[in-house]
Amino acid sequence: MTTFMESASIFATSESVTEGHPDKLCDLISDAVLDAILTKDPMARVACETMATTGLVIVMGEVTTNCYVEIPQIVRDTVREVGYTRAKYGFDCETCGVIVSIKEQSADIAMGVDHALEEREKERNLNEKDTLGAGDQGLMMGFACNETTELMPLPISLAHKLCQRLARVRKDGTLPYLRPDGKSQVTVEYSYGIPQRVEAVVIGAQHNETISNDVIHRDIQELVIREIIPHHLLDKETKYYINATGRFVVGGPMGDTGLTGRKILVDTYGGAARHGGGAFSGKDPTKVDRSAGYAARYAAKNIVAAGLAARLELQLCYAIGVAHPLSISIETFSTAKVDEEVILNLIKKHFDFRPGAIIESMELRRPIYKQTAAYGHFGRDDLDLPWERTDMAATLREEAGLELGKEQE
Repeated sequence: MTTFMESASIFATSESVTEGHPDKLCDLISDAVLDAILTKDPMARVACETMATTGLVIVMGEVTTNCYVEIPQIVRDTVREVGYTRAKYGFDCETCGVIVSIKEQSADIAMGVDHALEEREKERNLNEKDTLGAGDQGLMMGFACNETTELMPLPISLAHKLCQRLARVRKDGTLPYLRPDGKSQVTVEYSYGIPQRVEAVVIGAQHNETISNDVIHRDIQELVIREIIPHHLLDKETKYYINATGRFVVGGPMGDTGLTGRKILVDTYGGAARHGGGAFSGKDPTKVDRSAGYAARYAAKNIVAAGLAARLELQLCYAIGVAHPLSISIETFSTAKVDEEVILNLIKKHFDFRPGAIIESMELRRPIYKQTAAYGHFGRDDLDLPWERTDMAATLREEAGLELGKEQE
């Protein structure tokens, strides 16, 4: 079977959604609750899930903390910030119902997180970096590629930027008839792993019912698509699908029930890399779904930034209550510039994937999460996120050169 890097013509597609999409609204609420709690209690354990439907938001989960936050007010403030401020938009921050059902984290889980298997076997007291066990089993993926300056796949990069542009022209009044809900999808044609052109662009934009399709098509093409997608990637064969059903008036939680964690490919790499299945939003950093996912991206991005591979996927596997990953593996898709074993050894040497070490090195017990809930957790050059830094690239490049020199000798 011809692989992605070997094909003369192959298509890859990714989607994104605006913050007004019902699932993203729920992610935002969950992370807003998390940030509010971490502001007062950085050591809190939080697993916050949100559901939104017509006129109602339900916040559920497990929280262990010594502080109090007003969750209904956090919900209403978040819904207001997104733009659901009038019933005619399908949802109203002032009149929607809010139900909260929160309980404490299971003591059985807490036991393994607080005292990792490694610590229990050695029977000695260590600092959190050494003692904190993984909050669950599972596998987490990190990915990077050199298609864009932010080292993200081009389809998801463009899809996010289109949705950010949709939100911007709505909020600044450029297109005042737009409403908070929206989606994008971009299909890119590749040749031997290199992006050549955009094959198709799909935009769904919630709108005022009085606006005609012709106006929406014209405005979205001129003020959204052509402002974001580089002209050299668009040609006469590029297809455009804007509100393809002909109408998108009913949207948000009124149009579709929203749930936290239902847009995991939007949050990560848009399908260009495999996914372990765990969501990010609403989870404190002891949950390796989040912290190890960030750490895996950090390692993969630095490897690609160092020029050791053009495309790299990193997998980490954990067991609940155990600090060290059970396995660390990589896939370079035949793009490695040095032996893959050299890359893997460099990752193991320079990146500590124990939950406590990740939390410490990235300072993850801070309220930094709500800003990541919409438009992707990775490739965010508009945010200063610790897992997006490439501060290890020079060291990795230098050491890889030394290792390569040894092999050639």
